[in-house]
Amino acid sequence: MSVVEDGAQNEGLPGAEAAARLARYGPNEIGTERRHRVRALASRLSGPVPWMLEAAIVLEIAAGKAAEAVIIALLVVFNAVLSFAQEDRAQGALALLRQRLQVRARVRRDGRWQVTDARQLVPGDLVHVRLGDIVPADVTVTEGTVWADQSVLTGESAQAQAGPGGRLFAGSLLRRGEATGTVTATGAATYYGRTAELVRTARTVSHLEQTIFRVVWALLAMDGALVVAILAYGIVTDLPMRELLPFVLILVVASVPVALAATFTLATALGAADLARAGVLVTRLSAIEEAAAMDLLCTDKTGTITANKLSVTAVRPYGEADVSQVLALAAAASDDATQDPIDLAILAAARSAGAAAPAARLSFTPFDPAIKRSEAVIGHDGTRVRVIKGAPQTVAALAEGSPEVGGDVAAMAAGGARVLAVASGAAPGAAPSGAAGSGRPGLELAGLITLADPPRPDSAALIARLTALGIRVIMVTGDTAATAEAVARQVGIGTRAGRTGTLREPPGPRGRPSAPEAGLDFDVLAGVLPEDKLRLVERAQRAGHVTGMTGDGVNDAPALRRAEVGIAVAAATDVAKSAASVVLTDQGLANIVAAVETGRRVYQRMLTYTLNKIVKTFQVALFLGLGLLATRQFVTTPRLVLLLLFANDFVTMSLATDNVSYSARPDRWRVPALSLVALGIAAPWLAVSFGTFYVGRDVLGLGLAATQTLVFVMLAATGQATVYLVRERRHLWRSRPSTWMLAATAADLTAVVILASLGVLMTPIPLGYVLVLLGAVGVATLLLDAVKVPVLARLAVR
Repeated sequence: MSVVEDGAQNEGLPGAEAAARLARYGPNEIGTERRHRVRALASRLSGPVPWMLEAAIVLEIAAGKAAEAVIIALLVVFNAVLSFAQEDRAQGALALLRQRLQVRARVRRDGRWQVTDARQLVPGDLVHVRLGDIVPADVTVTEGTVWADQSVLTGESAQAQAGPGGRLFAGSLLRRGEATGTVTATGAATYYGRTAELVRTARTVSHLEQTIFRVVWALLAMDGALVVAILAYGIVTDLPMRELLPFVLILVVASVPVALAATFTLATALGAADLARAGVLVTRLSAIEEAAAMDLLCTDKTGTITANKLSVTAVRPYGEADVSQVLALAAAASDDATQDPIDLAILAAARSAGAAAPAARLSFTPFDPAIKRSEAVIGHDGTRVRVIKGAPQTVAALAEGSPEVGGDVAAMAAGGARVLAVASGAAPGAAPSGAAGSGRPGLELAGLITLADPPRPDSAALIARLTALGIRVIMVTGDTAATAEAVARQVGIGTRAGRTGTLREPPGPRGRPSAPEAGLDFDVLAGVLPEDKLRLVERAQRAGHVTGMTGDGVNDAPALRRAEVGIAVAAATDVAKSAASVVLTDQGLANIVAAVETGRRVYQRMLTYTLNKIVKTFQVALFLGLGLLATRQFVTTPRLVLLLLFANDFVTMSLATDNVSYSARPDRWRVPALSLVALGIAAPWLAVSFGTFYVGRDVLGLGLAATQTLVFVMLAATGQATVYLVRERRHLWRSRPSTWMLAATAADLTAVVILASLGVLMTPIPLGYVLVLLGAVGVATLLLDAVKVPVLARLAVR
C-alpha cells in the first residue's frame, strides 16, 4: 500500500531512501486473498439442507441404523463435491491485475538510470516511459509529452494526452511520445489497484440461495410444529422414547429436500453446456438462474453498445471541393505509423471512398496538441501543396476568407461526434513543412469531418429484444453526456440523463433506497467512474432489481463481480472476463438474449422441482404426523422412507432435462404463492394417502407391514404424478416431457412394482393390488389436473 509523496529529485531517490520507502509502503503490487480449498469444500457441508441431513445421520446412528446413516452421509458428500467442483472455477481477476503490474520499469536512483522490477517502485521515484511501455505506477509527468491508451482502465477509445503536470495511470499503454515523471502512487493505492480492491471486495448473494433458505426453513418450521405435537402426544399417552425416535427420524428424512442442491446444480450445469455451444461461457452457475430474474441491465457503451473503433460519420465540403477530395486531403495529413485512432479512421474512410492518394508526401508533422493540428506538404502536378488538419477553430483561423463554420460545427457535434477541419493551399518553396509557424497565405478551407464510435450493427435489435423480454437497459459510460445520449438514442435505449452525483448520496434510513433509487428514472449515466458503476449496481439491488452489467474494461470489473449477472463481451480484458459470471465468446451482444432465455428455461425446471418437493413434503410429513396421531401406528418405516427418497427425489432430478419454454417476463421466486399451490395439491393427495392406509388395513385386511408397503407404492406413484401435474402450468398433456423424464418415471415405477410384489426390502403384496393402486392414482391425477389450471392462473404462477 502506498501514498502520494513527492520525493523525486533530478538525481532520483538514493538507494537507501528507496529501500526505506519500500519497507514503509510495501511493494508495488496488489495483495491477494488466498483461497483455502479444504475450507471451501467444508463450507459446502454447512447450510440448511446439509444441517438437516446431518441431523438425520445423527438420528439414524442413535437408532442403530448404520446402513441408512451411511447412505445419507454419501448424499451429503455428493451434494458438497458437486457444488464445490462447479464453483472451484475460481475468479482470476485479482491475479490478472497483479500480473499487469509485474512489468519492468526505468527508474533513476543514485544519479543513474537503471531497469528494475516494477514491484520495487516507491512513491517519489523518478521514472521514464516511452512508446509501447505499460505505465508501471501512477505517475505525474515532469518532462515530455505522451499519448496513453487507457481504454482498459476507462473503457473509452480516445487516447489521453499527458504533458508536464499531467497524470498517467498504472496499466495504461503508451502509444506515442516519451516522458519522465514522478511516481505518486503504487500498488493498491493506484487507479488500477483501487479497481482490484473493488473486485476483491465486491460480492453478491444468489437469489437462488435465498430461495433455498426460505423454502428449507419453512419446511423446518412445519417439521418443528409436528415434532412438538407428537412429543406432547407421546408424553400424554406414555409412548416410550424408543418408539418416538424413529418417528422423528422419518419426519426429518421425509422433509429434507436431499436432491435440491444437486438438482439445481445439475440443471444450471446443463444450461451452461447449452450456452457454451451458443458461444456463452458461464463461470458462476448461479448467474444462469439470476438471468431468469434479471429485470435491469446496466451496459457499458464503448466496446459493448459501440464498436470501440472511431470511424468517419460525415463530411461537409466547402467551396469547389467534394467529399472524396476532402478525405484525400485529410489522409495526406494523417499517418498510420502514429497509430492514432483519428488518423486510422480517416485513412480507412479515404480508402473506402476511393479518394486518390497524393502523388508524394514531401513532409509530415504529427498532431501537436499545442497548436491543435497536424500538417503535411505534398507534391501535386509539379507544385507543392500544404495541407493542415485539426480543430475547426484553429484551421479556420489559418485559412483565408473561410466561411463561418461555427454553426456547422455545432450541428455536426450535437450528437457527441468529434469534428475536424481540413484546409489546403500552396506551400512556400523555402519552407516545405511550415510546421510550427503561424498561418501562411493561400490556405482555403476544404471541409469538415466528423468522427464517432458507432453502435454495433446488432445493438438496436438487441435492445429491442431485451425490452420485449421485460428487461430495462441503462447505459453507463465515462464518455460525455452528449455522446452517450446520442448513442442511446440511436439504439433505442432512451435519452433521459442521470447525474453521477446522486450515486454518491448515502442510502435512505436503514439502508433502504431513497426515492431516486427506487425509480432509477434515467436511461443514460455519463461521466462515471468505476466506483460509480459499482454504486449503480448496488443501488439497483437495494431497490429490488435483479441486475445485470455488461462491460469489457478493467473499470467494469467491480460492477461485473457485484452484479447478479456480470457479462463480459468477447473483446473484454482478461480482468473483466475473470470478474464476470458470463463471458460472451462471439462478437456482439446477441448471445445475452440466449443467456436470458436459457436462464428462464432453467427457472421453469427448477420451479417444477421445488413445487413438487413442497407438495410431497406437505403430503408425506402431514401424513406421517397425523397418521400417528389418528391411528396410533407408524404408517411407514424408516427404510421405506429412505427408499422413497430415491424413488422420488433423485428420479425427479431428470427434471433438469425437461422440455420447457421460457416466460416473456422476468421470473421471480414467489414462495408464498408456491406454498399455497403446493398445499392445494397436497391436500387431495393427503386424502388419497389416508384412504390407501385405511383400505389396505381395514378393507383388504392387510397386516400393518403389508399396509405400509401399499402406502409406499402410493407415495411413490403420487410423487411421480405430481411431477407431471406441476411441470405444465396448463393441462399436463399440452407439452411432451423429455425422454429422460419419461424413462426415469418408467424405470422408477417398474422398480417399485417389482420391489412391492416380490417383497424386496419390504413385506410383499399381491401384484393386482399394486396395479389397481397405480390406476387409481392415474385417475386422481386427471381430476387434480382439472382443478390445478385455474388455481395456478389465479395465483399467477408462470
